Amino acid sequence: MTTAKNTAKDTIETMTTASNEALKDGFEKSMNAVNEFSAFHKDSVDAVIASSTTAAKSIEELNAANLAFAKKTMEDGMTAAKSMAGAKSVQELIEIQSDYTKSSMDALLAEMNKSSDLMSNLFKDSFKPINERFSAALELMQSQR
Repeated sequence: MTTAKNTAKDTIETMTTASNEALKDGFEKSMNAVNEFSAFHKDSVDAVIASSTTAAKSIEELNAANLAFAKKTMEDGMTAAKSMAGAKSVQELIEIQSDYTKSSMDALLAEMNKSSDLMSNLFKDSFKPINERFSAALELMQSQR
């Protein structure tokens, strides 16, 4: 009978030890997962901040370029108006107007290309940190399979 009690006691101790080890391993895995999630979340928040900062700087640059273009356009218009006011003939007036229109259109096209490049860089640079986080999220999901 003592042998049966000892066997039962040993079995219960073995089960208890195995249960405690399984519980401990599960808790450690859960804590590691929580720590990984926290680190991932922090990196994601940092990416959003970096993205916002880059977008704000790019928008400032775009606004400064637009303001400079508007100022130059006004100055060129005033210069052209003075030249037109001083024209001595209708032919000279038409030539001044034609030159001004051509230079204005060339400047506008150049400014549109510049603005297009700035906008393209704004989107590319500001979304880069977020795209990297999406890639990291996909990698993390694939590694958890």
